[in-house]
Amino acid sequence: MMKKAGLIIIGGIAAIIALTNVGPLISLIICLAILYYSFKQLLKTDNTGAKITWAIIVLVALMASVSHVPAILGLVAAYIVYLVYKKWNGDKKTRNEESSDPFANFEKQWANLKK
Repeated sequence: MMKKAGLIIIGGIAAIIALTNVGPLISLIICLAILYYSFKQLLKTDNTGAKITWAIIVLVALMASVSHVPAILGLVAAYIVYLVYKKWNGDKKTRNEESSDPFANFEKQWANLKK
């Protein structure tokens, strides 16, 4: 029971943190996409003026991406929510395992014999 309460508390806190960081996560994804596209264009172009322009765009996108580092807390919180969910559902599977209690095994065998 205490284990379930701890999972609820940890999962709730992590869910709140993940939900509050959805906006910064979306912004981080957009900045990384711009960074990726502009870096690819920088490597592709041969014109010096275009290289300078793409390099400036790469630097601005890189600075914007670095400023969104706290959004990584949202990713960590989402992962914690996933682990709590996995642990919560994992407890149900362990209960169905056969116990080593001889009386429980006797009851199971007796039920099988009656059939």
